Amino acid sequence: MERPFHIGEVKALSNSDRDHSFASDPLARKSVREILTDMKDISELMVDLSYAAIMFDSKDIAEEVRSLERQMQRLNHEIRIKAMLSARTYDDAIKLSGLLQVASAAEAMSYAAVNIVHLAQCQIDKKPFLGFVLREAEEKIGRLVVAESSDMINRTLADMSVESETGMRIIAIKRGKRWLYDPEGDVSLKTGDTLIVRGTDDGYEMLRGFVMGEAKWPEAPKEEEES
Repeated sequence: MERPFHIGEVKALSNSDRDHSFASDPLARKSVREILTDMKDISELMVDLSYAAIMFDSKDIAEEVRSLERQMQRLNHEIRIKAMLSARTYDDAIKLSGLLQVASAAEAMSYAAVNIVHLAQCQIDKKPFLGFVLREAEEKIGRLVVAESSDMINRTLADMSVESETGMRIIAIKRGKRWLYDPEGDVSLKTGDTLIVRGTDDGYEMLRGFVMGEAKWPEAPKEEEES
């Protein structure tokens, strides 16, 4: 004879599984604000990469955009669960609803990025069309290859503060067949690295000079200030 089924037993098992999942999943330990920050950063990266995928006809970058979309879906699911668990009063719910609206905006940006990538599957010649659309944009996507004569070689992105110095953000690095997306500050540049960058025309020309070895990377003036 089968033992009677008790709802309480299922609930206890579910709690145990949830606790195990919480302990093993780093995302589960993040706060609502931390997840929201991740969503904002990822959605912005997706937009940059989607334009790069189309402009440079890169299937690798396009696939990374789709991979980031899956990550965004998981983040969106997690932030909604945490918001529901955190809201104990009506006032709490009102405050959290504002954060969820921002999360929805980030999610919408990610969907737009994926739609941009889908243009790569069109049979029409997309290059002239994109050139027309992006011609008047304040910030543009560019591609640079690190020359052997560049003194940026073997220096980390954090050490050089590339974005602060030139206004250009390095959104991806291709090294051989390997891609580094949204590279961290501890990444060092190597000869032959292909940089996918985003910024203004002036910033691009400045960075191009450094990358090509036509100009020396400026040294930080810390020692001069101390003396």
